[in-house]
Amino acid sequence: MSPSIPPALRGRRARIVAITLPIGIAGSLIALPLTAQATPSADAVIAEVYGGGGNSGATFTNDFIELGNSGTGAFDLSGWSVQYLSGSPTATTKWSVTPLAGAIPAGGSYLVEEAKGAGGDTPLPTPDATGTLALSASSGTVALVHSTTALTCLTADDCAADTAIKDLVGFGTAAVRETTPATGADNTHSVTRDAALRDTDNNSVDLSGATPTPRNSAGTGGEGPGGGEPTPTPTPTDTTPGDVRIHDIQGAGRISPYVGKSVTNVPGVVTAVRSTGTSRGFWIQDTKPDKNAATSEAVFVFTGSTTPQVRVGDSVVVSAKVVQYYPGGQSSGAQSITELSGPTTAVLSSGNKLPAAEVVNAKTLPDTYAPKVKGLNIEPLALKPDKFALDWFASREGMLLQIGESRVVGASNSYGETWITTKPKQNPTPRGGTVYTGYDDPNSGRLKLISLTGDSISANVGDTLTGDSTGVLDYSNYGGYTLQTTTLGKVTSGGLTPQVAKKGADDELSVATYNVENLAPTNAQSKFDRLADGIVTHLASPDVVSLEEIQDNNGSKDDGTVAADQTLAKFIAAIKAKGGPAYEYRSIDPQDKADGGEPGGNIRNVFLFNPKRVSFIDRPGGDATTAVKVVTSGDKNQYVSLSASPGRIAPASDAWKSSRKPLVGEFDFRGQRIFIVGNHFNSKGGDQPGHGVFQPPTLGSETQRLAQAKEVNGFVSDLISKDKKAKVVVLGDLNDYQFSKPLDKLTKGGVLTDLVNTLPVNQRYSYVYDGNSQTLDHILVSPAIKKPGYEIVHINAEFADQASDHDPQVVRIK
Repeated sequence: MSPSIPPALRGRRARIVAITLPIGIAGSLIALPLTAQATPSADAVIAEVYGGGGNSGATFTNDFIELGNSGTGAFDLSGWSVQYLSGSPTATTKWSVTPLAGAIPAGGSYLVEEAKGAGGDTPLPTPDATGTLALSASSGTVALVHSTTALTCLTADDCAADTAIKDLVGFGTAAVRETTPATGADNTHSVTRDAALRDTDNNSVDLSGATPTPRNSAGTGGEGPGGGEPTPTPTPTDTTPGDVRIHDIQGAGRISPYVGKSVTNVPGVVTAVRSTGTSRGFWIQDTKPDKNAATSEAVFVFTGSTTPQVRVGDSVVVSAKVVQYYPGGQSSGAQSITELSGPTTAVLSSGNKLPAAEVVNAKTLPDTYAPKVKGLNIEPLALKPDKFALDWFASREGMLLQIGESRVVGASNSYGETWITTKPKQNPTPRGGTVYTGYDDPNSGRLKLISLTGDSISANVGDTLTGDSTGVLDYSNYGGYTLQTTTLGKVTSGGLTPQVAKKGADDELSVATYNVENLAPTNAQSKFDRLADGIVTHLASPDVVSLEEIQDNNGSKDDGTVAADQTLAKFIAAIKAKGGPAYEYRSIDPQDKADGGEPGGNIRNVFLFNPKRVSFIDRPGGDATTAVKVVTSGDKNQYVSLSASPGRIAPASDAWKSSRKPLVGEFDFRGQRIFIVGNHFNSKGGDQPGHGVFQPPTLGSETQRLAQAKEVNGFVSDLISKDKKAKVVVLGDLNDYQFSKPLDKLTKGGVLTDLVNTLPVNQRYSYVYDGNSQTLDHILVSPAIKKPGYEIVHINAEFADQASDHDPQVVRIK
């Protein structure tokens, strides 16, 4: 599955109208149902959590937890507590407790003051309770508990089952959370609910990063969730522009030289306004720029959940505190945005002409993406916008930019994002994309567009945006630099159509791989029909199809169900209805929650096969925990076989912890034996983002894929050592590139050939992420398979309307 993540999972700056990941962070990430319209909680919830108190750049001296009550009566807290757990608990980690007393007023707030830091200059409003919990600024878990006894649960599932927990908030990368942790917390930002105290049991949907606004039960403090409207800030009487200009605040680096300081009457013209969500604010740009190309002339003024009372074209002066906001938190490795927080704004005049937007064309961005020194954090370095694309973007943070006619290289998605290239000649694919050829060439011309005004487009790869697209340059931890457009070009179709594979000859065995993106009986019939059409029409009904991401019989419902017979029966029926064969299947049910993927989904690999064309050789003994072995017959006509068919490769190995185990099957085609290994390696989740501050980024998830590749290579090597003529096909979603270390490990010793490398370089892709056409799915064959016919069939990844986020592949073997 792709990183097509629901909007609320993407962090405060991601896109308020509506998702590192690193370059190519594709693979199996969790797809969650959108619950943005859920009704508010009936009473008490955790409304805000702030762990940056007293830290560098912080205003407030203390950490705090704010509770909110959307009920019509007071909520008694006698015998209750708030408790804290670190973001990455071990078996010996303990919860810390702050007992509570009193009550949360109806429709009001309740403030719990926690540990004090060494910095900050502003005490909290008078708290309703005090404790000594030292909260992390970026990752942790807070629970509202109907007890003062420390909790003992250390996993999300165990805590969900604990009836003493009234509400729970995990933020950053917290292991214990409701569904998915909230993002956006750091030294200068809390995670907070909206004024309605929405509670959908999904932290990432319900809470987002914001300027801390502690509010107590007396109503004292900032604009607290559920606490009513704030007291209006008076317009300053002195509106004389101050000495500090925006380019001074931005400086010639990524971190403002004024961070943590207050600035007065900074002048600028309003160029764009964000008036929805909890990340409201506006951009201002100086009409009198300096001559330093490294200093941005614009800045975002953050107003939180308060709607800005300014309009585009207003000339303003702003007094505020300078902060560095890290989308996703500083620990994510993302870059930061300099912004003005807690502003007092005076409008001097309206209807002013905006600064001219800087035109971005093929020559604007440097070809080199970022400075690369192993292990280097580029954040402290002076910007070199003439040498590095990331530096060029950083030096234009918040400024008005204009893109002329441009080619789409990443199809529009449901979050309103479309990727274009400003360098049309940079690694183009035959179908209009931009191919990712190696870690050293991440295609510097890519840029994500999203409308700030609510305009929407639906564009496929290869389409053209005609006219101009103009907007302000923003940054998200998902995708990096983004043009928040105020005008958006029109789509001209490039004529892209789904491909159709060549049908195999009668004497050819056709074998395909297809990631069907969390397929479950709870999906709409239309998804089954689309996927079935892909197999019948576009893959020409292969003899064998290795499927990835088949979920159990009730999909994401987490009730211990592991069987997937209903899922497969529904899919096979849909294939037959499209005119395909009456496929049979073989699979092994995983242990509950042992194979990763969507919680409760129990995804697994499955073989479909056409019994009229190929026979599956069943051998008993295969189950979720038993390792399949290669055995020999021991007679004079010695041949190799599997100890179990279907079987799993080394399922007890740590290589497969919380990840899919390879499925191995033994097939017979016209009297010849063929061994097929279906795979779904672990995802790229946890890698540092390719657009972040660490260059080159550390690929933490690669370690597990290397171990997985070693296990599969060892199995295939054993098989071939016992029969050099063995025909082996290894295929599936390997979640890595043809030039990666895991693929080198998988093919070590020449036991396998990766067929993607037989294609021209500009055709080596099955997936599109962040505007990069890249290879994650692979088919590899043993030396005994001669002259295979191989195709990647592009039917999904390049299109705005997708049945899956992956393109299937097929190999024909004589």
